[in-house]
Amino acid sequence: MSRHIAVLMGGLSAERPVSLRSGEACAKALEGEGFRVTRVDVGHDAAQVLAELQPDVAFNALHGRFGEDGVIQGVLELLRIPYTHSGVLASSVAMQKEVAKTVMAAAGVPVPKGRVVRRLEAAKSHVLPTPYVLKPVSEGSSFGVFIVREGQEHPPQELTRSDWRHGDLMLAEEFIAGRELTCAVMGDRALGVIEIVAADGGWYDYEAKYAAGGSKHILPANVKPNIYQKVQELALEAHSALGCRGVSRADFRYDDRPDGSGQLVVLEVNTQPGMTETSLVPEMAAHAGFSFGELVRWMVEDASCDR
Repeated sequence: MSRHIAVLMGGLSAERPVSLRSGEACAKALEGEGFRVTRVDVGHDAAQVLAELQPDVAFNALHGRFGEDGVIQGVLELLRIPYTHSGVLASSVAMQKEVAKTVMAAAGVPVPKGRVVRRLEAAKSHVLPTPYVLKPVSEGSSFGVFIVREGQEHPPQELTRSDWRHGDLMLAEEFIAGRELTCAVMGDRALGVIEIVAADGGWYDYEAKYAAGGSKHILPANVKPNIYQKVQELALEAHSALGCRGVSRADFRYDDRPDGSGQLVVLEVNTQPGMTETSLVPEMAAHAGFSFGELVRWMVEDASCDR
């Protein structure tokens, strides 16, 4: 009898639409690999639904709060259902950007300088010298992220909106000019390095990430071999420092301008990277010789509980 896989998708976060796309892509690929698949749109009754289903493995295709921050992982631990990606602690730490930076920095992984500020404080006056970046401490997919440019007189006033839904704490970081690089880790192996170039020449925002043609992915990234190798090494070090397992993806900025510093920093580690048709991890896996079906099969076979 084929193994029963519950693909967890949708959820309650702002990243619900992306998760539905990731989940459906993974569910179809798993069915193509011969698994029996149940699609689970995760809500407040997730524990009851999963207890009744009792799948052999939960494939976690959730993004954002409740799916990527250790919450659903804790439910799965209680139910003793093996699941893909990182466990409770690593998921929680990686989702809290300022905590993740502290852990990575302690392990020798270079990260941008910055500090945590209240949202309304950040809206009143500049909290760092321009240019700088403001981002919610526990959000993904570039929701609520602002680049405050040099010469910009006021901070972004969108922070004062009454319908703001990305939390009250913001991470203010120095802006690192240069190139956007990313590298996935699959178990104990770093995959290829991609350079991401937004189609409109801007930054890698939500539209650039998920709209067809929103960005160009250069694989392998056209950087010097020592930089390429260093990115892979740092992706592995960050993955290990945070206690990740399965698949993760580390995002970087590299300042290679002629008058730049040559600075290479890890911006964050994604413990639940996107798995849509425009996502980066499937592209890196394909470059390493894994079809999409082989990638999701590996993830299922790697699934476990932390306890």
